Amino acid sequence: MATMNVSLPDGMKDWVEAQAHTGRYSNSSDYVRDLIRRDQDRAAKLANMQQLVSEGMASGFSDRPIADVLADARDLSKTK
Repeated sequence: MATMNVSLPDGMKDWVEAQAHTGRYSNSSDYVRDLIRRDQDRAAKLANMQQLVSEGMASGFSDRPIADVLADARDLSKTK
């Protein structure tokens, strides 16, 4: 595993250490790794959402009534 040194203001350092002492994390590095994993997950979800929006925009306009489109979307969300 690689090592990285990061400089933090005193308040942030205190926060990280406090989080590590809650018992949820074994140490400060574990807490920071968890933050990075969460950020990676968030970025992946955001990229997926952007892809879906782009696909939707590229698909053009529909002549269907909005009530039908919403009903289909609700039905689709129940199956996932």
